[in-house]
Amino acid sequence: MDYSIKIIPLGGLGEIGKNMMAIEISNEIVIIDAGVMFPDEGLPGIDLIIPDTTYLKDNRDKIKGILITHGHEDHTGALPFLLRDITAPIYASSLAKGLIDVKLKEHRGIKDATVIAINPGEPISLGVFEAEFFRVTHSIPDAMGISLTTPIGVIVHTGDFKIDHTPVDGNPTDLTKLAELGDQGVLLLLSDSTYANVEGYTPSESIVGQALNQVIANAEGRVMIATFASLISRIQEILNSALKHGRKVAFVGRSMVNNVNMALKMGYLSAPEGLIVSIKEIDTLPRAKAVIVTTGSQGEPTSALVRISSGFHRDINISNGDTVVISATPIPGNENLVSRTIDNLLRQGATVLYDKIALVHVHGHASQEELKLILRLVKPTFFVPVHGEHRHLRAHAELAQSVGVRDSNTFVLENGNVLELTQTKGHIIDQVPSGAMYIDGRKIYDEYNALLKDRKNLSRDGVLVLIIDRNQIEGTDFISRGFIEEEELSDIRESILEVIKSTLAIASTERHNNSDTKNLIKDKVTSFISQETRRRPIIIPFISG
Repeated sequence: MDYSIKIIPLGGLGEIGKNMMAIEISNEIVIIDAGVMFPDEGLPGIDLIIPDTTYLKDNRDKIKGILITHGHEDHTGALPFLLRDITAPIYASSLAKGLIDVKLKEHRGIKDATVIAINPGEPISLGVFEAEFFRVTHSIPDAMGISLTTPIGVIVHTGDFKIDHTPVDGNPTDLTKLAELGDQGVLLLLSDSTYANVEGYTPSESIVGQALNQVIANAEGRVMIATFASLISRIQEILNSALKHGRKVAFVGRSMVNNVNMALKMGYLSAPEGLIVSIKEIDTLPRAKAVIVTTGSQGEPTSALVRISSGFHRDINISNGDTVVISATPIPGNENLVSRTIDNLLRQGATVLYDKIALVHVHGHASQEELKLILRLVKPTFFVPVHGEHRHLRAHAELAQSVGVRDSNTFVLENGNVLELTQTKGHIIDQVPSGAMYIDGRKIYDEYNALLKDRKNLSRDGVLVLIIDRNQIEGTDFISRGFIEEEELSDIRESILEVIKSTLAIASTERHNNSDTKNLIKDKVTSFISQETRRRPIIIPFISG
């Protein structure tokens, strides 16, 4: 039987976040990762962004399993929403399974999800695929790459990785396994591209541990550290330093507290009794004896750190002498949010340390020399850079060609591209739905949803409510919010009333019902206001009489 492989990225290419890849052979599909992206200020009210999974829903009977490379949100966060529509076993490392279990418990309606903990080297049979995880070093323990043995060759997916010879968890990237795969022959390599435009090597996570230890040792007052709730290795470094310097540690933020409790139970974090205390207890201690670890390193508006920086947190306040460490790099799009948070903390008297002025964060992704090493070890016939914005993917493709991968065998894909590979050639044959889906509370909207469009318009141009009495049009009430100042509105009030009169006359002549009449007024008034003010507020007419 002649086989071909379809590589279908549904998220994570041309962007940072919402990583999801479908791999299809002979009407069988495996999914690698199911992640989210966090919204920027241009998406008011949106909690999360996930990939469009229309293709997976339409082919749900073909799906054999979901393979998770590690426990970060941009690789696991979409699972609760994906599992609303498909049923498939999920395979992940023990820590990733623990994080996924915590996440699924928070979502009503997700029942009987099968999450299976897998050890590296343990084979998994998934129809025509045989999968095997191998260890990689990342900024979270138990990160894995994946090899997929298929009827026409081996596919290697690195997951997120770097080459760290002194990893905090003691598990370096398994270069021996990668070399073995390369010697056996690899058809396709899918490799992390996040820092493909950064020269040299990525520093070890242990360097950050040393820097945080110095901060905790030398700070005069309370130390507050904001980081991702899933950076378990970094949290362990904080616990170790606090213990060494006689401080207690409290955790703030629901995801932080839940993840720490889970990691303690599973043995991924260790702390002697009494080191970790509640936020109420930490408030009773001398400030020089306290460390607080919190969410909010990306300036998320509802996070604990942002509420603290604004003075609105019910339990925590900033005092002169406090040191705040933002132990993360802003995700693209979040720079302004993070800068605002830093400014607010400084205004309250804190000393603030962040990646631009102190070595309080290193990233978990390979730089150029590490990426080239992986390419040389694996020696793939075909190469697809993944996980990165387009410039990262392009830079990684150029690295691949510099170490011998043929230009014709290197594919810089976009989300939704369908790349078909045989043993000797590859080409893009199709495009599947691949846009973003927006999570708002318990609702999911597509990018064309009118509600989201209205929110954007409201945030930009405001709203104008018209309360119209057919029998007394001159008495129409104008209620404006976020549109223009009252004086400017007064200047065009009479003209708007004329538009309303003429529109009601047209509606009467053409015998429009009330709903059609309101829509016509909305269109006519919007057009007039746009010409007069170059603004397009939401127009909401009410008609009586």
